[in-house]
Amino acid sequence: MSAKTRTSCSCWFSCLSLNFILVFFPLITLSYEHQQLTSCNLFEGSWIFDDFYPLYDSLQCPFIDPGLNCLKNGRIDQDFLKYRWQPTDCDLSRFNGEDLLQKFRGKSFMFVGDSLSNNQWQSLACMLHAAVPNSNYTFDRTRNRSVLSFPEFEFTVTFLKNGFLVDLVIEEAGRVLKLDSLSRSDQWKGVDFLIFNSYHWWIHTGSLQTWDYFQVGDKIYKEMDHMEAYKIALTTWANWVDSNIDPAVTKVFFQGISAVHYHGKDWDEPMVQDCRGQTKPIEGSNYPGDRYLGEAVVKNVLSNMTKPVYLLDITLLTQLRKDGHPSRYANGETDCSHWCVAGVTDAWNELLYTILLQK
Repeated sequence: MSAKTRTSCSCWFSCLSLNFILVFFPLITLSYEHQQLTSCNLFEGSWIFDDFYPLYDSLQCPFIDPGLNCLKNGRIDQDFLKYRWQPTDCDLSRFNGEDLLQKFRGKSFMFVGDSLSNNQWQSLACMLHAAVPNSNYTFDRTRNRSVLSFPEFEFTVTFLKNGFLVDLVIEEAGRVLKLDSLSRSDQWKGVDFLIFNSYHWWIHTGSLQTWDYFQVGDKIYKEMDHMEAYKIALTTWANWVDSNIDPAVTKVFFQGISAVHYHGKDWDEPMVQDCRGQTKPIEGSNYPGDRYLGEAVVKNVLSNMTKPVYLLDITLLTQLRKDGHPSRYANGETDCSHWCVAGVTDAWNELLYTILLQK
């Protein structure tokens, strides 16, 4: 976390027997790493203008969806590219894509979730591609899956589309969201690093809602409180992690709730309609609007798990970035939900990189 020098151990090395050191030093090291992980909240801070950014040229990255490549779509203002996330009490590790590929040689990463998982996947793909531009990478994309591999590092990073994590099944009665069923979870096995996400699809209503019924066990419900349904589904996912994941083999992350900016009143600008025309973040470390109901659900479910899952708690840092959305530069639509690439999602990967180095 913060760049603190380890206290010299030489004074007590000379006083203890070698056997004592061999037995207890690994425990001391682990204790220190745990202290470092908990001594600073990486997710409390502010956005700082930094001319070193962006970390890559989005016009040179071949993995960005048309709706997220804001520069290619004609966005003229570019200050949104120049901000980096600065935690209040420590620093993030400077992202080094080649270092990540070297340190995690032979490993596989997988993002599982909705389009915001894909948003983060595209960012990381661009960051790695920019770090090793001469790499003979392989890239395969289908409707629900994107796989980028760097053969010389035996490194693979995958996006797997699964917005609810649990099953959505078409039946005779209609579209049924089965809150206690995970039929596609075998695809998650054998991966070294799993980064899950699910939230925004759960709050859709009306024509945006992609299901007709909820199902739990044999019971089918035409309607249910969406946050209650979300909690049941996340608990199903959590039980799968607890039953199937060996933390010594696979590390699990959960991407927290990403903010939207469709109402200026949420950030104390009631005359502003949405994110269109926004060119600067909210200053400081406080967001004036409400928290999301799903935040409490996520934290409650994670706190009751037996296996470790690290929460990428990106809510505040995204709430402060009303300027970072594709806005009207979204391939013909107004998008205040997703994020320009390059941009805000690069900070998510800097956070992930920092945590990986510390763990």
